[in-house]
Amino acid sequence: MPSDKTEAPPLPEPLRVPVADSHTHLDMQSGTVEEGLAKAAAVGVTTVVQVGCDLNGSRWAAETAAAYEAVHATVALHPNEAPRVVHGDPDGWSRQGARRPGGESALDEALAEIDRLAALDQVKGVGETGLDHFRTGPDGEAAQERSFRAHIEIAKRHGKALVIHDRDAHADVLRILEEEGAPERTVFHCYSGDAEMAGICARAGYFMSFAGNMTFKNAQPLRDAIAVAPLELLLVETDAPFLTPAPYRGRPNAPYLIPITVRAMAAVRGIGEDALATALAANTARAFDY
Repeated sequence: MPSDKTEAPPLPEPLRVPVADSHTHLDMQSGTVEEGLAKAAAVGVTTVVQVGCDLNGSRWAAETAAAYEAVHATVALHPNEAPRVVHGDPDGWSRQGARRPGGESALDEALAEIDRLAALDQVKGVGETGLDHFRTGPDGEAAQERSFRAHIEIAKRHGKALVIHDRDAHADVLRILEEEGAPERTVFHCYSGDAEMAGICARAGYFMSFAGNMTFKNAQPLRDAIAVAPLELLLVETDAPFLTPAPYRGRPNAPYLIPITVRAMAAVRGIGEDALATALAANTARAFDY
């Protein structure tokens, strides 16, 4: 393995049955959209769901999905974005740079723009939204929760999938979904729960999408969840450029690396990769209604 952590991993053996990357961030990856889609298609990843995390990213996702047949969009304010809109971002570590506090009215305006984008045909989901107790402290939790509840309402009103970011917040995410009434199609992106939570999600009919971190040594709870989740509720994703599967952990991720995760998931399930890929392709199309 090269010592250079910035070097892109090689193309894996192509899948025989094409699948979709159910969650990616092409706008954060190197190279052009065309190059990324061509590399993915070369290994059997023929569809990608491009996910918005803020207003600029959500507009870009919608524009990109309109321009490319292989791309579907989701739009949202990321759980860590909502508190920044309200309270400002003095450190400027998000992509927008330093920002002044906008208060509740700024959040209302941002949510109105997400609502407008969510009505577009090429936008198949509202997300990633949810809760992140890892990055957002107690002062930002109210804004985060208000934003999450608003996104649930937007998804239901437009009949779109809800894409959930749940970091260190399982109980609260599940509670709010129950309180608000989850949309018909709800996806736990980068599923981070255990087998017990997988049972709760299965009973509620929530899709569980697994990323490259299910290949990590310390990820046995994720593999346990994959083993017990209903086959018809499984999705696969990269969350690229993040969460690159082993043995390339730490190097840039991209949709073309999906086959590595598909094969690892198939091994956990004890089924052939073609059978799993067939299910994953059908599940993603059903989850995002394309």
